Amino acid sequence: MNEIKLMKGNEALAEAAIRAGCDGYFGYPITPQSEILEYLTLEARQRTGMVVLQAESEVAAINMVYGAAGTGKRVMTSSSSPGISLMQECISYIACAELPCLLVNVMRGGPGLGTIQPSQGDYFQTVKGGGHGDYRLITLAPSTVQEMVDHVRLGFDLAFKWKNPVMILADGALGQMMEKVELFPQIPRKINIEPWATVGKPKERERNIITSLYLVTEVMEKINLDLQKKYKEIEKTEIRYEMTGCDDAEIILVAFGLVARICTKVAELAREKGIKVGVFRPITLFPFPYDELSKLSERVKGFHVVEMNAGQMVEDVRLSVNGKVPVEFLGRMGGIIPSVDDILQALELNYAGALL
Repeated sequence: MNEIKLMKGNEALAEAAIRAGCDGYFGYPITPQSEILEYLTLEARQRTGMVVLQAESEVAAINMVYGAAGTGKRVMTSSSSPGISLMQECISYIACAELPCLLVNVMRGGPGLGTIQPSQGDYFQTVKGGGHGDYRLITLAPSTVQEMVDHVRLGFDLAFKWKNPVMILADGALGQMMEKVELFPQIPRKINIEPWATVGKPKERERNIITSLYLVTEVMEKINLDLQKKYKEIEKTEIRYEMTGCDDAEIILVAFGLVARICTKVAELAREKGIKVGVFRPITLFPFPYDELSKLSERVKGFHVVEMNAGQMVEDVRLSVNGKVPVEFLGRMGGIIPSVDDILQALELNYAGALL
């Protein structure tokens, strides 16, 4: 049976990792996600035998994930913005080697060390490929503590389905807030050996070699072409989004994560004023729901994108709309969460003429 608890976002995610049958976690503490490591250290080993290790650095942690993922086990790491930056080189290696793993970024404000307060400033880094080369991460953007739980199991499933790293892109507020969550029952850790895993050289099969180094240019090009083919298939089949009040909307607010929840309240208040506002929330940031936004642009007067950054996802929204209607933007930075009043005032100001 499912279990209902009141939990902090980071701890709920960690509990979900245990229940999802995770075999290993390798990480390094950084605010505002340190509770993930702390919770797993206290809970995971005793309950399932899961390996939990605090590495000497973020660079060490992600390389441990690389090695452990090569054995075919369910492995993960978590960090916050500057820590994820340090992991980028090895994330590129993992993507090229086509290994499944779960990455968690509980974003904080930047650039630099910035602040420990929430942000969405890592959208470009995550969705456009923060490391070198042409690779993509499947990216899930939770908006509730419940989704912090649900996206762990979904993330592992997608990672193994596509042999690709999956990123859960949350923010500091979601990591720290407490909400009621419904926890799924314990899933046993897998004992089967994946056919592609590195397990030495058993007698019954040839050994597997996992690498991202291909010195012959034609071979490297084929690897890249195969990866791009896989990403195209992911774009066809794994798009997830949520629409609220979009059926009759004249203006649509577009936001991901925590900000989408605030926009839902804005839409409610706007409708009380006679302004038909809907909310479109991308759940997968890669693959991004370009076609769905393009279809909406055929019948609305405009879009208003709200983010906790200087304007990142808004570029993908503009690509989707392709100039058919205006796309306005409101961003707050430095760890400030946009308020209902901020968004409502900007909405009324930018679309005053269009709503007459």
